[in-house]
Amino acid sequence: MFEQFISRYEWLTQWEEIGIAIAIFILFHVFRKIFTKYIFKLLLRLAKKTPTELLSNVFVAFEGPLRLFFVGLGFYLSLMYLPLEEKTDDLILQLYRSFIIFLIGYGLFNLSASTSVLFQKVGSKFDVEVDEILLPFLSKLVRIVIIALIISIIADEWGYDVNGFVAGLGLGGLAFALAAKDAIANLFGGVIIISEKPFTIGDWIKTPSVEGTVEEITFRSTKVRTFAQAIVTVPNSTLSNEPITNWTKMGKRQISFNLGVTYTTPKEKVEKCVKKIDEMLKSHSDIDQELIFVRFDKFNDSSLDIFLYFFTKTTAWGEYLSIKEDVNFKIMEILEREGVSVAFPSRSIYIEANEKK
Repeated sequence: MFEQFISRYEWLTQWEEIGIAIAIFILFHVFRKIFTKYIFKLLLRLAKKTPTELLSNVFVAFEGPLRLFFVGLGFYLSLMYLPLEEKTDDLILQLYRSFIIFLIGYGLFNLSASTSVLFQKVGSKFDVEVDEILLPFLSKLVRIVIIALIISIIADEWGYDVNGFVAGLGLGGLAFALAAKDAIANLFGGVIIISEKPFTIGDWIKTPSVEGTVEEITFRSTKVRTFAQAIVTVPNSTLSNEPITNWTKMGKRQISFNLGVTYTTPKEKVEKCVKKIDEMLKSHSDIDQELIFVRFDKFNDSSLDIFLYFFTKTTAWGEYLSIKEDVNFKIMEILEREGVSVAFPSRSIYIEANEKK
């Protein structure tokens, strides 16, 4: 009778402990919802009032890990409350420690996103320019380092020999380098593009391989959108070894051509046209005044050539064409006023008279 009472009491105690453990887990689950709905939003609102956005970014990056933290903590305390064996308790503690390490790495992984202002703040503090090319590279590099550190720390937590693993990587490094020489060449090509900065995202470039607007620069390649709206992916090793013309970096845009007038044009008319065109260009508001050449250049096969060489202030393609058109119309007006005709390819044939005829 007494043994049955003891057995029933132990059975009731076990169920009571299980019920308390479940209640602990539910309590932390409810607290997680309260934290997410009220406390976290309040902290985020306060962080946005600070002079820098860094604190807000930290809160946003660790929002997910904090939610998981309350679930994991509730699960851990629930299991620890139960009367389990000592070995089981040690295993649960080890799992919980690994879980905390994972959450820290998860938050740092989110914080290292290229959209974070962390890199801009560090760059401005040390007077280092961090542009749109460098941000994705830094973000990916930091993320790789974070993942490697988290894996090594968790592996060390479970008793794995991390030093032996690193030594094994060192021995296989040569074989890996030979197998991945193209990838390494592209990586170094990307580093050259970042350090020398021949172009950045959004620039219009021209190389022997491609011409278009740069859309993305990754570890392996650069993506360029052509004017036919196609995407061309060029390996960084190829791009870094080619001559690159960056049209976006132009301060002004060149216009140069020969204007041919007929051979029947008198010298005075040619001189007057040269002078009038020169005056027109020097008074044009969209023409750069630093360098303007209008000269009677040469006697061509079927024309007297006037050489024009000048620059527009704008580099935008559409505005450039509009200015060029306006200049051409004004040159036509000058030629019409002076009664000068534009020459076209022609050939004069002289027939000698036959004396006997």
